[in-house]
Amino acid sequence: MNRVLVTGGAGYVGSHACKALAKRGYIPVVYDDYRRGNRWAVRWGPSVEAPLEDRAALVAAMRDHRVSAVLHFAAYAYVGESMQSPSIYFRNNAAMSINLLDAMVETGVKALVLSSTCATYGIPAALPITEQTPLAPVNPYGASKVMLEQLVHWYGQCHGIRHCALRYFNAAGADTDGEIGELHDPEPHLIPLVVDAALGRRAFVSIYGTDYPTADGTAVRDYVHVADLADAHVLALRYLQSGGASAVANLGTGCGASIREVIDAVSLAVGQRPGVIEEPRRHGDPPALVADPSHAQQLFGWRAARSDLATIAASAVRWQRDFLPEIMRQQALPEFVRAHAQHV
Repeated sequence: MNRVLVTGGAGYVGSHACKALAKRGYIPVVYDDYRRGNRWAVRWGPSVEAPLEDRAALVAAMRDHRVSAVLHFAAYAYVGESMQSPSIYFRNNAAMSINLLDAMVETGVKALVLSSTCATYGIPAALPITEQTPLAPVNPYGASKVMLEQLVHWYGQCHGIRHCALRYFNAAGADTDGEIGELHDPEPHLIPLVVDAALGRRAFVSIYGTDYPTADGTAVRDYVHVADLADAHVLALRYLQSGGASAVANLGTGCGASIREVIDAVSLAVGQRPGVIEEPRRHGDPPALVADPSHAQQLFGWRAARSDLATIAASAVRWQRDFLPEIMRQQALPEFVRAHAQHV
């Protein structure tokens, strides 16, 4: 069987990628330290509990499980936190990834699919954003991913590691089978916050900025269903395994949705509107971020198939309302998970 090391495989996008790998005949080997991952999300293969800091554990995992490739998701991804604590972002997202790359060199693993982000682009001068849009991050999170992409590029030049860096836009939604979904502590993402507010688990959801130069004055983002993102990682892996050259690709829909449109979609899925508070803009938030995803389609045949806003909202609502309580009953979950679901 084709075994793939999935760093950060207990996280949100990583766990969905593991399921997508397993459905296509791969064995995902999760490598995670569970500082921010969820043990209940590891379901489709063996796991190794260790940090990126442990180069020997990385080498052992690759050798013991005879992996042929790596999907690299292990990163911190909170923009606000990165502004408060930049050191942990540069250390974890960039510096510690050198251990992974060195382990790949030592074990002869030559294929790497890298989880990157549209935060590498910062505030673009024009839309849609293409892979040729200048990289100009406005926070340490985006800067750490630029550094990581540069590291991977030079390891490719020097050691022959071929890679696909996937710069995706706003991951959203949940597995339609209800086996896994989005759960962070704290939760930074708009859609789960709106779902919680609509379900009455929080008093309100905040809209940061209502005076942007957009159709309704609120910020616009390109939301991509997490299952579509998972599929893209498998397609990128197959592309590399068939001999494809190193590449970078945006993952998005080419269509943006405003914050008010997201709230409307979630309200329709729940059957109830959340309380809303309008607040000033946050520093560094672009008015709009929308991808040109055509290169990913040309490169390895990917396009978003489930990423209309209604499907994303419905899957997020079903996960938080219907599936999370059952997982809570079946698993020994952290206390914050129990608190999150106790009102269902």
